[in-house]
Amino acid sequence: MTVWHDGNCPLCRREIALMRRLDRRGAIAFVDATGPVDCPLDRADMLARFHAQEDGGPLLSGAAAFAAMWRAIPLLRPLGEVARNRLVLAGLERVYRSFLRVRPRLKRRFLRRKARA
Repeated sequence: MTVWHDGNCPLCRREIALMRRLDRRGAIAFVDATGPVDCPLDRADMLARFHAQEDGGPLLSGAAAFAAMWRAIPLLRPLGEVARNRLVLAGLERVYRSFLRVRPRLKRRFLRRKARA
């Protein structure tokens, strides 16, 4: 499976670092979409939302991409399986869209706090 992430976002970097530690089998290729890589979509679109693709499957974004990533990590697999339910996935997508609205503010706050440290 491949996961594209925003390597310039401190929140994203922390989350991906955690996922890398949990992915002990190395089942996920984590790709920084800000780097010199080929992206399956326009780079701005790839950076606007979280994207993942299971081997041979369609490109997923948002909560569906997170659920696919979770299924690839044994510890998180149960959560990913629960997210196969369309009502659960719809709820997770609503939460994800809400997060996207506050992400720029959280990112700025995180960077300011880091600069003071």
